[in-house]
Amino acid sequence: MDDRTARVLCDWGGTRLRASLEVAGKIVQRCEGAGIGALRGRSCAQVLLAAIAPWRKDYRISDVFLCGMAGSRDGLTEVPYASAPVTAVVWARTHRKLRLDDLALTVAAGVRACNFRRVADVMRGEEAQVFGALALNPPLAAGRRLFLLPGTHSKWVEVEAGEIICLQTYLTGELFALLCDSSSLLRAATRTEEAGDGFEAGLERAGQCDVSAGLFEARSAQLVAGRTGGWAKAFLSGLLVGGEARSMLTSGALLPDRPVTLIGDSALAARYRRALAAHGIATEVLDGESCAIAGLRILAATAEEQGG
Repeated sequence: MDDRTARVLCDWGGTRLRASLEVAGKIVQRCEGAGIGALRGRSCAQVLLAAIAPWRKDYRISDVFLCGMAGSRDGLTEVPYASAPVTAVVWARTHRKLRLDDLALTVAAGVRACNFRRVADVMRGEEAQVFGALALNPPLAAGRRLFLLPGTHSKWVEVEAGEIICLQTYLTGELFALLCDSSSLLRAATRTEEAGDGFEAGLERAGQCDVSAGLFEARSAQLVAGRTGGWAKAFLSGLLVGGEARSMLTSGALLPDRPVTLIGDSALAARYRRALAAHGIATEVLDGESCAIAGLRILAATAEEQGG
């Protein structure tokens, strides 16, 4: 690979496309585009080509490797799920290839598994981050580990000896957005600033009642106690995140003496660290983008071994 030959690694979720340009094994540029759920009348192909168009002017790009919702039925092509228990190699082999313009696209599978209550669950994209985390941190592949990938759809992923064996989805991020944007809960305050101790109050309430029973307090606290809109929004976040942690404890998958590895945005991870610390659970945080890139490199290496 010379200095003008490159490949593109894409983590394409429902809310955002993250693309990285790799030259000689190094990421040299990054860009973002619309998520699969926010195409606004454009096709997936149009969004992808527009995102990487500036790179194609300066580099010879022949291959694009994608994980996430690019492989969903709403994406570029639907790729069957790899069934748990599944290793990184088996997941990477379960890909689909297609041509777009003069580009060779390799689209990764998602993973299907039972959740901690033995009900079917699925994910697309988070498995690439988990396998990437194992590649970057080999000790994580030893024994049984619990990973948490917070986001629009928060995923808890159990790994044993390097295999994904179980996963649990919570719609915490999506529900938070819906409550903030479409409900009456944040419309009562005359002031919107100052989150104050709202998040901590939400965490505390999540330990005292069901989430649905605590939701209206976000509104009543503004009307009766003079709380700000910022406080109420933070309260909702704490209530939902705290409720998620409490549910995982109830399932038996989350144990006080079992550390959790968080993968994702540092600000969002910090909220979950606070929620888990309230239950005495230790955490470590890994960068989501770095893990995704490592997972996509596994996909690329496997596809190349199978004949490009």
